[in-house]
Amino acid sequence: MIPGSRSARIQALVAEQAALRGARVGVLDVCTAAVAALPVGGAGMSAMSRDRASHPLCSTDSVSQHLEELQLTLGEGPCVDAYALGSTVLCPDLLAGELQRHWTVFADAALEAGARAVFAFPLRIGAVSPGVLDLYSSSSVELDAEEVADAMAFADAATSILLDARISETGVPFDTHAAGTDRPDASPFDDLGGYRAEIDQATGILMVQLDVGFEEAFIRLRAHAYARGTRISVVAADVVAHRLRLPPDTAPSDIRPPETRPPDEES
Repeated sequence: MIPGSRSARIQALVAEQAALRGARVGVLDVCTAAVAALPVGGAGMSAMSRDRASHPLCSTDSVSQHLEELQLTLGEGPCVDAYALGSTVLCPDLLAGELQRHWTVFADAALEAGARAVFAFPLRIGAVSPGVLDLYSSSSVELDAEEVADAMAFADAATSILLDARISETGVPFDTHAAGTDRPDASPFDDLGGYRAEIDQATGILMVQLDVGFEEAFIRLRAHAYARGTRISVVAADVVAHRLRLPPDTAPSDIRPPETRPPDEES
């Protein structure tokens, strides 16, 4: 297939989803179009950055929403690896032994959440990489070459939308169609980017409270969420509302991302 024709077809599918919502094209439309076109059950997208807290942008359903939060809380998973490596990460079966060893916590947690296969596609144009598109299936499935190419085209479409919205590569929130607006068709998964300000604010509060740098403060926030089995956005909300204060001598749990390398390169 001619690359240009693929791109045009994918853009048309995304525009069709926006028309069904009666809204301008956004990253949620990329996710819903990808689910409709590919053999997957759901899709999610997260804004990623090397110098600011990453955060979910949008998801098509509760499972994909949970997967986005889960990976950012644990600091491991296909999304994390795809961003770090700058390349596609395909996981057709999370029960595979090498994946269980590579993602010692995420693999079982994702299976429990209802995902059997997960595919992650970095959003990238040149040196700009604002995030990752994740697709999941409740059953084991392999994407063929054409489906992988289509998924990459969906990721390219998402990147263009984010850049058109004047997003910097540090990950300022992209989509203005937030849940809780006056749009009657607003979806609760329409703009998970609303979590971003709260996560950033909570990280800043912890930097002052604990007298640590940004990375350490975010690790503490993430570790607290992981240790209590809750979402990082919930912990961030508690910190911002002063319902939670971490003691200065609290050591972060060892949940830093494992050395990132493609699963098939593991020994």
